[in-house]
Amino acid sequence: MDIKGQINNLMEEISKNPNIKEQFEKEPVKVIENVIGIDLPDDVIMKIIDGVKAKLTIDGVSKAADTLMDMFK
Repeated sequence: MDIKGQINNLMEEISKNPNIKEQFEKEPVKVIENVIGIDLPDDVIMKIIDGVKAKLTIDGVSKAADTLMDMFK
């Protein structure tokens, strides 16, 4: 299984639909299995959850940094 590919697919879905992001924060396993469409082993699910959370954090930090940069222009 291409874990990076699945993380990217989830990030696409989250960016298209803010409700998915909210649901991911509450029930990440359920969201992943719904988006991917298959039941995955727990170790794979945890890697995907960690990857998506990391990307969401990086995106949030990046947006905050962009906002700060815009304030000082």
